Amino acid sequence: MSSALSDLLACPIVQAPMAGGVSVPRLAAAVSDAGGLGFLAAGYKTADGMYQEIKQLRGLTSRPFGVNLFVPQPEAAESGAVDLYAQQLAGEAGWYGTELGDTDHDRDDGYDAKLAVLLDNPVPVVSFHFGVPTPDVVDSLRRLGTLTLVTATTAEEALAVRRAGADAVIAQGLEAGGHQGTHRDLPENDGAGVGLLALVAQIREAVDLPVVAAGGIMRGSQIAAVLAAGASAAQLGTAFLATPESGAHAAHKRALTGPLFTRSELTRAFSGRPARGLVNRFLREHGPYAPAAYPEVHHLTSPLRAAAAKAGDAQGMALWAGQGHRMARDLPAGRLVEVLAAELDAARAALTTYPTTGGDGR
Repeated sequence: MSSALSDLLACPIVQAPMAGGVSVPRLAAAVSDAGGLGFLAAGYKTADGMYQEIKQLRGLTSRPFGVNLFVPQPEAAESGAVDLYAQQLAGEAGWYGTELGDTDHDRDDGYDAKLAVLLDNPVPVVSFHFGVPTPDVVDSLRRLGTLTLVTATTAEEALAVRRAGADAVIAQGLEAGGHQGTHRDLPENDGAGVGLLALVAQIREAVDLPVVAAGGIMRGSQIAAVLAAGASAAQLGTAFLATPESGAHAAHKRALTGPLFTRSELTRAFSGRPARGLVNRFLREHGPYAPAAYPEVHHLTSPLRAAAAKAGDAQGMALWAGQGHRMARDLPAGRLVEVLAAELDAARAALTTYPTTGGDGR
């Protein structure tokens, strides 16, 4: 691990930035205070909303933390495909007594305005999802002492991260919950992602950058596995989603280990971009027909998801979760970091005492 990054972490645990109100200041503060690296998610927020959360977090902890940004999406979706999907969702709008959302939104998620805030009010770490920032952006943040991390889902994407000059790459395996951070959203690649351990190895061979491993990690023994594979730290999302400090809806938290939701699946149903969530009615009925149209589909379904959440109807909510969701633990975030660190230490100790000789002693 780079010395700059290791200086921020008492233990190699990063709390994934989960947009949509999950990664709130109290969660990030609890993780950072316990020795991990807490993160705020600026996605879907205004620049001022992000700034207010940063101020709140600074009032809760003096420890380092990070802020995650969505890189602007270059490709505009075909309006015909979005209109056709809107027709299919008309019944959902009637069921929930709401209108479908307006798809005529800016595609950049306020990226420039958020960057301006982070340049005026530097934070220890900024990470990027859905693409790579320009070298000028990375250099501007570095001059202020901000470390930059960028998500990659392939070794080729990791090469782009290195070319941009980022400090570390987040290797996001296919197991990860929420949106896949692919740099280009190509429908022909749906379901063709790489599992985490293979991805960490591929990226380590492709670039000389610290790697933060993300995807399906729920136990300290899994952290030990990715560290042994060459990662410098592990990023966990679903494990922290279940904590009391998380801003996730109560129905979402219950669903992680509930009897009705036994598996997860990548889908475009809720946002138009591949994202892993628990398989519910909405995903089953609409996933096969959802177009590659992000963020248009995200805005289109926003009122439906809000209405389902208000009604406590998990069958209509976007229940983002990684493949390890059944292993979620109802622990306070700080305590979870401690437990994960203890499990990591135990796994490391077991590896050091594992016999290396054959059964006959040779």
